[in-house]
Amino acid sequence: MFMKKLLLILPLLFTILLISCEDSIHVDTDTAAPRIVVDALLVWPKGTAGNEQKIKLTTTGDYYTTDVPPVSGANVTVKNSVGTTFDFIETPNTGEYLCSTFIPEIDETYTLTIIINGQTLTATETLKSVVPIDYMAQETTPGIGEEEDQIEVKTYFTDPEISDDFYMIRSQASISAIPDFDVFDDEFFQGNQVFGLYQNEDLKPGDLLEVTLYGISERYMNYMTKLLNITESSGPFNTPPATLRGNITNATNPDNYVLGYFNLSETDRKMYTVQ
Repeated sequence: MFMKKLLLILPLLFTILLISCEDSIHVDTDTAAPRIVVDALLVWPKGTAGNEQKIKLTTTGDYYTTDVPPVSGANVTVKNSVGTTFDFIETPNTGEYLCSTFIPEIDETYTLTIIINGQTLTATETLKSVVPIDYMAQETTPGIGEEEDQIEVKTYFTDPEISDDFYMIRSQASISAIPDFDVFDDEFFQGNQVFGLYQNEDLKPGDLLEVTLYGISERYMNYMTKLLNITESSGPFNTPPATLRGNITNATNPDNYVLGYFNLSETDRKMYTVQ
């Protein structure tokens, strides 16, 4: 009889323990004053007019914030070196500012100006070209011991010999909600064919992989390198070693700095189906 009662009680105790383990824990964290975040990555995909562009303005929030607060009511313009101005008009109450008349030109210098709440934010950058993607191919790396074989996808392109070039690769697999990024220069492969590598242990035949190659400036490469390092080294409650600032300055009040970057890139994109 005792053993029978024990067998009935044990599952109940186990269930109580599981419920107790699922209780959420809320840790109080320090919250700094909100800062404006500027997402101004203007891209010119090869084979397109490049006239449709978007700039997004938001603010920072506390750790537990799930909604990203938009910044509305700003005056956003981009001007080229000859004075042509391109207006970015907000879709009401979204913080997304759209332009349908932008004119992209390789090696042209553009200046971003944002006027919001009596403050003027500015940044200057040059639109960089990029070589086309040659092709994509996959290889299978044998697993060690009981590990399964792993599929790797390589994206090949040929670097120009006569210039110093800087690249960003964005890889978005259908099995992942978050894209992978990598940045690098051509110091060790100038004038040669090189590849970007995508690895994911869950990659299987039939999965899709979208790879975008960006031409970027050296300054943007350095910024993204630091950003990726911070992202990879910061745990959920770790504080980044320093606030990473981009190329956008507050001309009205330099101490009230903003976050984000103004960048312009020609891009090439390919889709690959894993075999």
